Formats: sequence, C-alpha cells, structure tokens
Amino acid sequence: MARVIVDVVLKDEILDPQGDAISRALPRMGFSFTPTAVRQGKSFILSLDHAPSASELKEIENAAATLLSNPVIETFTIRVEN
Repeated sequence: MARVIVDVVLKDEILDPQGDAISRALPRMGFSFTPTAVRQGKSFILSLDHAPSASELKEIENAAATLLSNPVIETFTIRVEN
C-alpha cells in the first residue's frame, strides 16, 4: 500500500488572507513562536495498492497540474509514502 500526497498552496505572490489571519491569531492565542508568514493550503491523499510507477507518477503530476490545482495562482508538490 502506498500513498501519494499532493500538497497545493498559493503562490508566494498571491495574497493569502486566511494565512495572514492565522499568523495574527497565533500570538493572541498564547503561542510563543511568531512565524514570519503563514500560507494555507490543501492536501490530496491518493491511496494505491502498490508503489506508483514512473508513468503513474507522471499521470498524477498531470492531474495535479490540471485538476487538483489552479496553476495560475497555486503551486503543488508530490510525495510518496509507503
């Protein structure tokens, strides 16, 4: 069993009001660390019954670029967990 995780976040040049709200809320809630920025995003977890082949990973990358993310405003990373 393998999991392919696609993490999608807004590009750095795109404003992230939710991330900004989280960044401002952390100190108010008593957390001692102060991040310089917070970016919110989403993850897609694709479960497979086998380790993905190189061609399957290429297809997943294609799906991430066309379906799971908006390439105009978002970037994505793909990682495999076994």
